[in-house]
Amino acid sequence: MSDIIIISGSPTELSRSEQVLKYLGSLLESNALSVSHFSVKDVSSQDLVAGNYNSPAIKQIAAAIEEAKGVIIGSPVYKGAYSGVLKAFIDILPQDILKHKPVLPLMTGGSPSHLLALEYSLKPLLATLKAHNLKGLYLLDEEIDKHNAIPIIGKDILERSRKQLDYFTQLVRHPALALSETY
Repeated sequence: MSDIIIISGSPTELSRSEQVLKYLGSLLESNALSVSHFSVKDVSSQDLVAGNYNSPAIKQIAAAIEEAKGVIIGSPVYKGAYSGVLKAFIDILPQDILKHKPVLPLMTGGSPSHLLALEYSLKPLLATLKAHNLKGLYLLDEEIDKHNAIPIIGKDILERSRKQLDYFTQLVRHPALALSETY
C-alpha cells in the first residue's frame, strides 16, 4: 500500500505534466511518504474506449487508490479541459473512489487563458468522485523544463507548488484538518 497515488492524465510519453507529477512524488518520498505512480497509459486503449470496468489494470489502480491516504492527479489542458483519455480513465473507476481523500489537482497549459480549466473542468470532475479538492496548481508550459531534474523552473510557481504540496501532506497525515480548514 502506498500513502499517495499519483495519476497522470497525459497520453504523451514525455509530457510536462507527467514530469512535474514525478517531481512532486519525489518530494513526497523525501518527506517519508510512499508513492505509486499510475498513468492513463497503464490501461489498454481498448479497455478505455470500451469502458471495461473489469480491466485487471483498472482493478489494480482502483485498489491502490482505495487504500491510499491521498491522490495527486494531473493533466495537460486540451481544448480548454483535461485530456479525453483521462475522462475515459475516470469513467471506469468506481463512483466514490476519492471519497474523503485529499486530492491535489494539477494542470499544465500553453496559455494563461487556460487557467480556469482547473476550476471549471478538472476540479468538478474530481468532486463527482467525492474528492476533497485542494486549490490545485496550474503551470504554464514555459515554466516547465521536462528534461530538468527539477522541472518547475519559475521560482514563484516552484514555491507555490511546494506550499500546495505541504498542505496536501498535512491533510494526508492529519485527516481531521480537512474538516476544520480550507486549502
